[in-house]
Amino acid sequence: MASTEQRSGERGTRPGSAAFSGFFDGLRPWHAAGFDTRGARGGPVRLTSRRRRVSLTKQGADTGNLRVQLAWRMRTSDLGGGMRESLLRHPLRALRPPEIVGHTQSMVRVDLDLGCLYELTDGSKGVVQPLGGLYGAINEAPYVKLDGDDRAGSGSGETMHINLDHRDDIRRLLVFAYIYDETPAFDRTEATVTLFAGADPVIEIDLDERHPQARSCAVFTVENVKGEIFVRREARYVYGFQAELDRLYGWGLNWGRGYKTTGR
Repeated sequence: MASTEQRSGERGTRPGSAAFSGFFDGLRPWHAAGFDTRGARGGPVRLTSRRRRVSLTKQGADTGNLRVQLAWRMRTSDLGGGMRESLLRHPLRALRPPEIVGHTQSMVRVDLDLGCLYELTDGSKGVVQPLGGLYGAINEAPYVKLDGDDRAGSGSGETMHINLDHRDDIRRLLVFAYIYDETPAFDRTEATVTLFAGADPVIEIDLDERHPQARSCAVFTVENVKGEIFVRREARYVYGFQAELDRLYGWGLNWGRGYKTTGR
């Protein structure tokens, strides 16, 4: 199959502090919700470098529509972390006129995309990704489908669906994230990939390692091992794009130049 690659709640406050409470609320850094590793019955499994693999079959989540969601935001250190600490100690500095600063690389808007390399049991291989308009299909091969393209990571983020009712037709999948333009930015984002079975999150994978020059990241694999469906955390960053991920995981596709389509 032809495939492409780019180049191009409320809280009490002490008397007298009301004037500053809203101000400081805006300065507090964002943190992802903390989940344990108890599994689908008690919350999502967080896959880490120590716990890399989980069985969807044993979680009772190997049928139906598996939803994969990628959400990200800029790291707080790149949104004026030093200035935030200074204002906490010296709040009156907020009354000073803002300094005029130049446009730096850390201020560039990051556009992460979600993609998937697939290999089916009939031997067919290919890729699902925004580049080239290869959005896939959910009820027919490759049983993987993307929902449009989020350019900022907010709201619903990037979403992919995997039809596990066709798990017997799937040999392996590699879900990856990459930066659309050619500016490396994984070190300036806090990204999380969450897998949902129905409305319940079953697996979370944080992409929080700093790799300044990386342009792509193999996030996780899905493998059918004798009828049991496993998800394995990869979190493997590479300097190149899809072709390099292909070589690392032995997909054997031919890659060429590609661009995003509009209207999705």
